[in-house]
Amino acid sequence: MYFYRPLRALSALTFDLDDTLYDNRTVIARTEEESVRFLQNYHPALRKLKQDDYQQLRHELRHSEPDIYHDVSYWRWRAIKLAMRNAGLSEHEARVGADAAMQVVMHWRSQIDVPAETHSTLAALSARLPLVAITNGNASPEACGLARYFCYILRAGPDGRAKPLQDMYQLAVTRLNLPPNSILHVGDDLEADINGAIRYGMQACWINNRGGNFATATNARLLPHLEISRLACLTALL
Repeated sequence: MYFYRPLRALSALTFDLDDTLYDNRTVIARTEEESVRFLQNYHPALRKLKQDDYQQLRHELRHSEPDIYHDVSYWRWRAIKLAMRNAGLSEHEARVGADAAMQVVMHWRSQIDVPAETHSTLAALSARLPLVAITNGNASPEACGLARYFCYILRAGPDGRAKPLQDMYQLAVTRLNLPPNSILHVGDDLEADINGAIRYGMQACWINNRGGNFATATNARLLPHLEISRLACLTALL
């Protein structure tokens, strides 16, 4: 555990989800694979759709509608619907198909292997302080057994624009009814989590669980209050 700034007394903690509480890389890879497989089998006109084709549609949507990334579920739905429309399906058929595909996406998106250390750490912390989840993603804490530790679960899209913008940080502060500087946000992303939380006036903890180096990181702009390599280190703050 490394301290870069003085740490104030804590009244609550907020957490990023993906790659902070569990490894999200294999989950995303499997979700992408299963999503495209579903589309290929959904309609003969989609049989030749490739992963690169699907990703290209997502890039095109982001280019034409820059704000669409604030809601990743809607972004995926739109890309799937566009793939179906491009394949010749009607507007109605594409909407029905996109809805069906998103059920597949959300199933695989939440097949998360949560480490025992995450459960034990969050259980210890939540017994002492209120916890809030703040995520840019669309994984389901309910489906993977994490929801019980959090007072609130805030998601980009339904609950505001994606981090590092202030919307969800502000909503967490409002819901908790606490001053921002009494809350510690914990996350792996130096821009979305550390820079975003500090700009809003919260304290920030960088979980460096992949051997990163703050001194050489290209998105290291604002010093976190502390750096940890394992989630369990947080129990030392109680």
